Amino acid sequence: MNLLKVISRLLKRGEIKGDHLLILDIGTEFVKSLVLRIDKNSGMGAVVGVGYEKQSPGNMQAGAVADINGVIETCHTAIERAKVSANIRHSSLISQVVLGIAGEFVRGAVTTLNYERENPKNKIDLIELKNIVQKIQWRAFNKIKKEAAEEANISEIEIKLINAVIIDIKIDGYKITNPLNFQGKQIVLSIFNAYAPLVHLGALQSIVEALKLELLFIAAEPYAIARAVNFKKGQGDGSGDAIFIDIGGGTTDIAVVRNGDMEGIKSLALGGKAFTKRLAQIFDLGLREAEEIKIKYSKGEVSLIVKRKITSFFSQDIRIWLSGVRLILEEFSALQILSSQILLCGGASLLPGIKKGLESEEWRRGLSFIQSPRVDFITPEDIVNIKDETGELIGSRDITPLSLASLSLDLIDKENSLIRSILRRTIRLVQS
Repeated sequence: MNLLKVISRLLKRGEIKGDHLLILDIGTEFVKSLVLRIDKNSGMGAVVGVGYEKQSPGNMQAGAVADINGVIETCHTAIERAKVSANIRHSSLISQVVLGIAGEFVRGAVTTLNYERENPKNKIDLIELKNIVQKIQWRAFNKIKKEAAEEANISEIEIKLINAVIIDIKIDGYKITNPLNFQGKQIVLSIFNAYAPLVHLGALQSIVEALKLELLFIAAEPYAIARAVNFKKGQGDGSGDAIFIDIGGGTTDIAVVRNGDMEGIKSLALGGKAFTKRLAQIFDLGLREAEEIKIKYSKGEVSLIVKRKITSFFSQDIRIWLSGVRLILEEFSALQILSSQILLCGGASLLPGIKKGLESEEWRRGLSFIQSPRVDFITPEDIVNIKDETGELIGSRDITPLSLASLSLDLIDKENSLIRSILRRTIRLVQS
């Protein structure tokens, strides 16, 4: 089968079969697998199984698959551990998977189309609405494809749409949810789209097939995290504005949300692995030993002398990381004022210098924050509609798979609005 057709089929959302789902977060350092039990009546989910497995060196590079066979083996181990944890002995009881991807190859942005109607007195019908949505999606696709090629320093790159959501619809300045049968001159439609390279998605297709699983959908992980956090539980400033920073093993993923809507996602090719390598070089250790020391340092479980040494060693690396985050946020702040609420997750977010650096006056100088940044950590309790029955999901590294689990519950959302249906059909058109 033609690869483009395979990927298009890969990205189409199916229907949940049975009461259990597999959640798979394929990270640079770890594969994280959850077994999610779903209550289709309440729309709630419970994690009943957890399985983590460390990636072998060379399996991943900057969030992308570098060794397909190596990743397949790691995923298989993580999945089997999750099934044992959930006391699931027969594979037929859980055959569907929701897959998360992130890293410097995943891009997301909002595209806005101002559409002036020739006959404002006519009511908007289905044909006109489809035409408007298709125009904005093709505009977004061509824009991101061009930017991706420029960043990769090649003439052209194949990308595929992985997530899309309409965040705003206005007619003559009046905000609505469904434009059908409305009258008006100017329609303003804003859609958030996330894309990934075709080669990356092709590798994921090979992994899913080798694991003999049915893929329900792929999600951009920064998007999933931003969608899953419950602002009402104390996170955020009450306005729905926040900056989400997920510091993984190989990359740092940043999502900016304004008024509860996703504005964009970008990635920095620097994560926790860089700090591990620094310790390994300085103390002449293996990576595994260096990682253990880094974790103990993050938890405050090292002596004062060792703490001071590591803090000194990490100071330059953290400055470089802060500079990278700053460059990304400068792109967002060039358009609008930044939220003062920064929410952290990912294993490396616990490094003491990270939070302190983001709150420093030196780092924030020149960035258009509403007020001095307030930096908090996202906790598993902040993820909506998900209950952890295993008691194992307690840290920052657990936020991404929990967020994917929360996002997967959208599949059983009984609301099937016309505008969302049109968007789904347009997505398939762009993918084909």
